[in-house]
Amino acid sequence: MQQKRKLKKIEKEKFVDTVVLLCKEANYNLPLSIVKALIRARENETDERPREVLSILIENARIAHDKKIPICQDTGVVSVFLEIGRELIIDFDIYSAVQEGVKKGYKEGCLRASIVFSPFNRTNTGDNTPAIVYTEFVNEDNIKILLIAKGAGSENQGGVFMLKPHEQEKIPDIVVDYIKDKAPYACPPIIVGIGIGGDMERSCFLSKKALTREFLNPDKEIAELENSLLSRINRLGIGPGGLSGKTTALAVRIETHPCHIGSLPMAINIGCYATRYKKAIL
Repeated sequence: MQQKRKLKKIEKEKFVDTVVLLCKEANYNLPLSIVKALIRARENETDERPREVLSILIENARIAHDKKIPICQDTGVVSVFLEIGRELIIDFDIYSAVQEGVKKGYKEGCLRASIVFSPFNRTNTGDNTPAIVYTEFVNEDNIKILLIAKGAGSENQGGVFMLKPHEQEKIPDIVVDYIKDKAPYACPPIIVGIGIGGDMERSCFLSKKALTREFLNPDKEIAELENSLLSRINRLGIGPGGLSGKTTALAVRIETHPCHIGSLPMAINIGCYATRYKKAIL
C-alpha cells in the first residue's frame, strides 16, 4: 500500500521574515546581472559623457550595497509574485502576511513610504502598504517569492496596446517608437519588459514579470526578437541618463501567453537602471 506523503507546513513567522529581508535586499542590492551589464556598457562606450554617467551608476550601486542604504530615494511600490505549491499546508492569511512583511521591512530598512490611501485621497499610508500581490498555484512543495520594488519614474512610462492580429508585424516598430519617446524619462539605461498575449490585464502582468528574467527567452524566435529590439533601441542614441551614448537599454525581455483569435494585447513595462527585485524559496 502506497504511503501518503507528509505535507510540508509553511510557518507564518518565517514567511513574514523572508518578505522583510527581501524588501531590504531588493532596495540595497542591485542584481548582479545588471551591475555586470552596466560595466560592459561602460566598456562599450567611446565618449566620455556616457562613460562618466555609467561610472556614477556603478559607484552608486556599490555604495548602496556596502552601506546598506537604498540604491534610489524612490523605494517604490512593492509587487509580490507568489508561486504557491499545492503540496503545502498554509494555515495563515498569506495576503495579510505579505503586508505585514512589507510594513516591517520598510520601517526597519529606513525605506521611503510612497503609497497613498487612494488615487483621490493622496494621504500617505505611512508604511508603504498595501503591496500588490499576485498568486499562482504550482505542483511543488515550496513557495517561490519574487518581490519587485518599482519607482514611479519608470512605472509611469509603461503602456498598453490593444492590437489587432494582423498588426503582429508592426510590433517591433511600435516598441522602438514607444521607447524613443519614453526612455529619456525612465532613468536610462533601461530594461524593457514586454508582455504579448492573454488579455489586457495578463499582458501587463507578463511585462512586469519579464523585467526580472536574466536570460534570453528559451524560444529561439522570441530570443531573436529580443536581441533585434535591443540593437534597434540602442541605435536611438538616447544613452545613459538620456545624455546620448550607445547604451539606451541593457536588455529586452518578452513573455507571451495564448490569446483570443480576434485580439493581440501588448504591454510595455520599463525598468530604470535600478530595476530592483529579489527572489526567495521557502
